[in-house]
Amino acid sequence: MSEVQNQNRKSSIELNAARWISSSLLALFVFCGCCSTHISKTGPSPRSFDFQRDTFSFPNQLLWEYFYDTNGNWVTRDRDPKPTYWQHCFVLATATKQFFFNARFEPEKPVADDRTYRKLIRQVVSTSLRKPVEEDKRIGIPGYSDLRSFSRAREQLLKDNCGGAWHSYFQRGHWRIVFPFTRHEQERMSKQLLDHLAKNRLLIIHLVRFPALTINHAVLLFDAKESEKEIQFITYDPNNPEQPRIITYDREKRTFSMAPNDYFPGGRVDVYEVDHKWNY
Repeated sequence: MSEVQNQNRKSSIELNAARWISSSLLALFVFCGCCSTHISKTGPSPRSFDFQRDTFSFPNQLLWEYFYDTNGNWVTRDRDPKPTYWQHCFVLATATKQFFFNARFEPEKPVADDRTYRKLIRQVVSTSLRKPVEEDKRIGIPGYSDLRSFSRAREQLLKDNCGGAWHSYFQRGHWRIVFPFTRHEQERMSKQLLDHLAKNRLLIIHLVRFPALTINHAVLLFDAKESEKEIQFITYDPNNPEQPRIITYDREKRTFSMAPNDYFPGGRVDVYEVDHKWNY
């Protein structure tokens, strides 16, 4: 495929995707009425989020390869072989939060069979994010010390039972992306994120550039580092289970940005906190 054909193919895909999402989100907005992005209080966690313990060991895979061509254009091509687990960023971000607040790992107990774990996984991902349960009422996961080791040993079982890719398309907060993101609104969002983090919450945030769709992705925010000029928001990116990803907020420009990586060329991103009043 020539570079021109590849670029035209990409533009056509982005245009059709933008049209589909716009019409779908407009319908969703009409049926949902005047929704808000109010985030429910989840209450404090008994411990801090630990990236190496509390995240999945496997990634949300990328459907395309992203790269700069010889002319300096950011282009894509299909992955070969095609990935088997892709477009699950919202699923993994949400499930991570559900396991952290509503599950309890019990390494002192013997390892169970797949049937038992399948039932337990489904119980966890059906729990509410609005009202985390008390420690003694959390769903026990026997035989493993944390989500990282559990997902390493039972990868396919978790992939099959945490939720389908459609969850990443049809979740209540998506209506927000069709409206402009002003600098004032992004400044307010940076303060909201800090406020909610201070209350020891885990925050699912949506990273977008609409209608270009150069990025349309969910990450889990768990910490932040402030300086006079910027805020570094530290996240678990389902695409990268190896290390945290940084989303930077520039106080003067009132803009969020992300460094280049294997699916984004780098630069500005618009950010909002996902409303989980309705679970998946």
